[in-house]
Amino acid sequence: MLVKTVLDKKGFDVFSVLPEDTILTVLKIFSIKKIGFSIVGDPLSNIEGTVSERDICQALAGGAHRDTIIKDVMTLDFATCSLEDNLAKVMALMTEHRTRHVLVYNGTDIRGIISIGDVVKHRLDETLRDEVAMRQYIEGTGYSYLAETKLYPEEQE
Repeated sequence: MLVKTVLDKKGFDVFSVLPEDTILTVLKIFSIKKIGFSIVGDPLSNIEGTVSERDICQALAGGAHRDTIIKDVMTLDFATCSLEDNLAKVMALMTEHRTRHVLVYNGTDIRGIISIGDVVKHRLDETLRDEVAMRQYIEGTGYSYLAETKLYPEEQE
């Protein structure tokens, strides 16, 4: 499955925070929006980094406080993919970068964010579809051209 297919179903929303925002401000935004990840900077011109709940937890555990600015805790080396990449590549990027989010670009424009939850949901859907198809194949109950064919004259409409 392609990243574009996932975003077509999920939506292309991208939330951003400012590098000068404090940890407390970003946590409030995360709570209100029910998200755990955001880009840092202007999504139309200059993405400086990303910030996740994990980044904030690590910063707080390391001595940061609620007034620490996000620029000091954001991730600079973030994973990216294109709309035409498949989910296998996205999973590899998540593993390589040890992240749960990948930014999706179309050329130089950001188009969305794919999360591990999106990947799991779509992989599960694929697995369930494959299971149903396999069961139908084994049981002989899948689609058949005979199902479209009228075998007896009384079946004619």
